[in-house]
Amino acid sequence: MSILDVCTGWAGQDGPGQKREGRSAHPLSRGRCLLRGTAAPDGLGGTCNRAGLHPCCLFHSPKENLPLHLKKLWGAVPRMPVRLQLLVLLILVIQGTHGAKQQDDHLLVLTVASEETEGFQRFRRSAQFFSYNIKVLGLGEDWHGGEDQRTAGGGQKVRLLKSALEDYTEKEDLVILFTESYDVIFASGPTELLKKFRQAKSKVIFSSETLIYPDRRLEAKYPQVREGKRFLGSGGFIGYAPYLNKLVADWQGLDSDSDQLFYTKAFLDPVKRGNINITLDHRCRIFQNLNGALDEVVLKFENGRVRARNLAFDTLPVVIHGNGPTKLQLNYLGNYIPQVWTFEKGCAVCNEGLKSLADVKEDALPLVLIGIFIEQPTPFLTQFFKRLHKLRYPKKRIQLFIHNCEEHQLSQVGAFVNRHGQDYRSVKVVGPGDRMENVDARNMGADLCRQDPVCEYYFSLDAVVVLKNPDSLRILIEQNKFVIAPLVSRLGKLWSNFWGSLSADGYYARSEDYVDIVQGRRVGRWNVPYISSVYLLKGSILRSRLTQTDLFRSGKLDADMAFCHNIRKQGIFLFVTNQQQFGHILSLENYQTIHLHNDLWQIFSNPEDWKEKYIHENYTDALKGKSVETPCPDVYWFPIFTDTACNELVEEMENFGQWSRGDNTDSRILGGYENVPTIDIHMNQISFEREWYKFLLDYIAPITEKLYPGYYTKTQFELAFVVRYKPDEQPSLMPHHDASTFTINIALNSVGIDYEGGGCQFLRYNCSVRAPRKGWTLLHPGRLTHYHEGLPTTKGTRYIAVSFLDP
Repeated sequence: MSILDVCTGWAGQDGPGQKREGRSAHPLSRGRCLLRGTAAPDGLGGTCNRAGLHPCCLFHSPKENLPLHLKKLWGAVPRMPVRLQLLVLLILVIQGTHGAKQQDDHLLVLTVASEETEGFQRFRRSAQFFSYNIKVLGLGEDWHGGEDQRTAGGGQKVRLLKSALEDYTEKEDLVILFTESYDVIFASGPTELLKKFRQAKSKVIFSSETLIYPDRRLEAKYPQVREGKRFLGSGGFIGYAPYLNKLVADWQGLDSDSDQLFYTKAFLDPVKRGNINITLDHRCRIFQNLNGALDEVVLKFENGRVRARNLAFDTLPVVIHGNGPTKLQLNYLGNYIPQVWTFEKGCAVCNEGLKSLADVKEDALPLVLIGIFIEQPTPFLTQFFKRLHKLRYPKKRIQLFIHNCEEHQLSQVGAFVNRHGQDYRSVKVVGPGDRMENVDARNMGADLCRQDPVCEYYFSLDAVVVLKNPDSLRILIEQNKFVIAPLVSRLGKLWSNFWGSLSADGYYARSEDYVDIVQGRRVGRWNVPYISSVYLLKGSILRSRLTQTDLFRSGKLDADMAFCHNIRKQGIFLFVTNQQQFGHILSLENYQTIHLHNDLWQIFSNPEDWKEKYIHENYTDALKGKSVETPCPDVYWFPIFTDTACNELVEEMENFGQWSRGDNTDSRILGGYENVPTIDIHMNQISFEREWYKFLLDYIAPITEKLYPGYYTKTQFELAFVVRYKPDEQPSLMPHHDASTFTINIALNSVGIDYEGGGCQFLRYNCSVRAPRKGWTLLHPGRLTHYHEGLPTTKGTRYIAVSFLDP
């Protein structure tokens, strides 16, 4: 076996004799030589070239393609010993590398950018990734090329190009690529680009488009084509320097004139087209304009690489241009190309450009204005404020702006401000009495930061967001983006605070990657068209490019959509990150404000938040068999409710106030007669029986089945109620059996604090529980075995929640 046999197949770029670019081509293994891992030209973005640029390609190249001094050496290789073959191969590596470098030196990329926007930075990164030689024209120059340099006008670009080409008129071998920058990314490197250009055998090649622009009356003058796109696109073209100089030599227009029209007329002039030898890239082998072609272009993932693939022509374009109204689709493609995110390595750019706060002293951390918005009835607001206060960021580096338009939540806002307001640098509250609209309040919040020169960040946070990560603010600041949001979604749902795409009318559309991002199968930092609910803005961008005081208003769009629209209009990217877990969004669909403590009714809509607020922190231990006590035979005692749950349930019952009389006549139960009456309120009297059943099923059933092995309960009940014991009302309860298979008895307040006495005695076992713990429940069998009584309450008021289960 010869060393020449080391090369194996690789699915890659198109080459001479290859009909379709997307199919298997040259025998490289994933673009790398098997000899000492030598990289093929262009590295990750490269292409195997049959003209002798890479030794592995030489093994299957026709001999006539080889340089003369290598032909003689090539013919003798198969007859050489292996060691000598290795030496020859090393020589070929050096020759190939030198040849590739020489060829790449004959390419120059010219582009125009008046300022370094995020779009320009993306373009530059993709160029650097493939080692393109870039020269930027017009940087720092005022733009006069029309109101939107990416779609209209553009004459300034021609002027700048004409001036730049004067330095290269004598360089006949120099190939120049002229392209836009703000809305362009490279998908492959110089070697593939030059190969495709030279294969076309034209002196100048323009990108092509499906749509004619700017003058549809010129359509009839365009040459007919048998296959491909017919119309010229001025956003990208490539040619030899002297011929490009001829192309623009006649330019006498204004900066605000149309570059597209100028180049179109040059192409449609048969004499000039022939003299310069201008053609169009009809099949998108070099250039892919997205306008009018969104259905043609898909991502192609293969062997750790990402390309844009044109399905119509089965080609892999090198230069991707989001011309016209396709900026959002380019942003989507730019989340992956070139190798920004791959299935093999994940996010390749997430650690680039970060701003570390690790060594910054607390008093030197950026000053942040947090805008808090309570725009509709919102559950768990007290917990929201607790999490806000627990953010790991110095309070004296935080200013608060709170807009609350809900009257019934004034007490919660007031309690937070009264208790913690002095901890912060400043607090401003706009309440329901100020009658400020949502849009105006959001504009005010952003403007407070904009007008304060020391405000470095504006953090907008809606009260519906459960921000569970206490480092969220630091993490977002360290991302060092103009605008960025942490990904939050409804638990178990696909509803989130970002959109991956927009419909034609500017509303929600699902992108191909949306579900994977929301569910965490793709992790990274994503350029998206819409964010809401929680996001961070740099104060500097508010004071420079987002100076409009009406940032949250645009036509009939709601505040968040208008905000995103106005930001996108300025060419600013909206990012969302799911690199960490940040929290989730509350569901408000079934939230009512008809009760005293409305959160109690949220066990269905927001079960995790309900659990956090109302289920004892040690319940999970009890479920594992820990924290469970057995004070009497077959009587179990374990924590179930938080103090908050106990307090709110008692207060809800007292607020309802319709306690029974404690006698045998009871119209609330079937038959109207109670054998062992108590002074109580049934759960169904406050419309809580459905929620109570859910609580029993989710939290009592699992632990019952562990404590009583072999018994499986559905926690059905006919009676569930809160009992009140008072010395002067009903201090105790006579001995009795419960009408249940098993019973729970939850202590809702504290002995020695709220009352004295009380407890439960199991007569058959001569065993009692005399100091019930608040939030703990007794669980015991009902019929036959556990005959029991309620011991006298001697002082204060005692409350218990009782359920007779599986009657």
